[in-house]
Amino acid sequence: MPAALPPPLVWEQGLSLSLSAADRAIGQLAGEGRRLANPHLLIRPFVRKEAVLSSRIEGTQATLGELLAAEAGGTAPRNATDLHEVSNYVAALEYGLGRLDTLPLSLRLVRELHEALMSGVRGEAATPGEFRRSQNWIGPPGCSLDDATYVPPPPTELLACLGDWERFLHDDALPPLAHLALVHAQFEAIHPFLDGNGRVGRLLITLLLVQWGVLPSPLLYLSAFFEATREEYYARLLGVTERGEWEEWLVYFLRGVALQSLDAVERIQRIDDLFAQWRPALSRGRSHLPEKTLDLFAENPFWTVSGVASRLAVAFTTAQRAITRLEAVGIVTQVGQRRRNRVYCAEAILNVLEEPPRLTEQ
Repeated sequence: MPAALPPPLVWEQGLSLSLSAADRAIGQLAGEGRRLANPHLLIRPFVRKEAVLSSRIEGTQATLGELLAAEAGGTAPRNATDLHEVSNYVAALEYGLGRLDTLPLSLRLVRELHEALMSGVRGEAATPGEFRRSQNWIGPPGCSLDDATYVPPPPTELLACLGDWERFLHDDALPPLAHLALVHAQFEAIHPFLDGNGRVGRLLITLLLVQWGVLPSPLLYLSAFFEATREEYYARLLGVTERGEWEEWLVYFLRGVALQSLDAVERIQRIDDLFAQWRPALSRGRSHLPEKTLDLFAENPFWTVSGVASRLAVAFTTAQRAITRLEAVGIVTQVGQRRRNRVYCAEAILNVLEEPPRLTEQ
């Protein structure tokens, strides 16, 4: 049974400095998000980056490039099942962001997110959208309850634990990032679903940052930090449940927020720099269509001609001329050897998005 929240925290210098650094970094990211003329162009790939890396923690192998290419109508992925799971994560996150306009984070919305996440994929038998009615546990594949690493609360206590968690969710006595860290760890300790708990818990981080106004849009992909430090992620969560090591968990969580905020700011700036280099070469002609097409490649580095034509409401041949212009100045290249429904990629943008996270401050 997880201890009640909030825990008695000791705000020693290390923890206070960690909170200060995380607040400063995420504030910088929020400023970048508000500065962007078209923030939706970068929200889309950043949301998908979060989806890929959060799902990878649970064992999927799909890459960001595969997801983006598939969404653009590119070649079939190596593992369609993994890609379906990642696509469900994207759908659940986008659904949650839309629901925040009318329904704040609550147990009801948590169940809706779980249903969107788990429908039609591995684990669908684990009652999507319903809290568990049987005991679950965490441990190596095939382990029994007796050999489990962690055993969450029994079903008879589950609703009481969730009720306490929801009440704490709406408490505003702590700094938002510290509050968020406690909310996430407690959700994972309760483990309210038969499957998908980790992904739902990480979805909540993104949604709460937006709901609480910490970020204007979902530009933080914290799962990149969790995935890159997976062993420590699980060890810190276990340290909380076994030994009450809340301060250690907070320092770890806040470090991730700081590093990934700075990482996102750097990627935004690098993409801005690329566009600053490219736009002059596209602005010399009479048509503005190549520049509008370029904006689409910020949203997704992969596009087909028909996709561009549909999105910009122009004829196929007009869209082809715009992409040919981008190709002529070295912004995009054709992927593969298709003669019909050809796929083009802005590899420089994809490279910025796919680079692994930096785990130390510069």
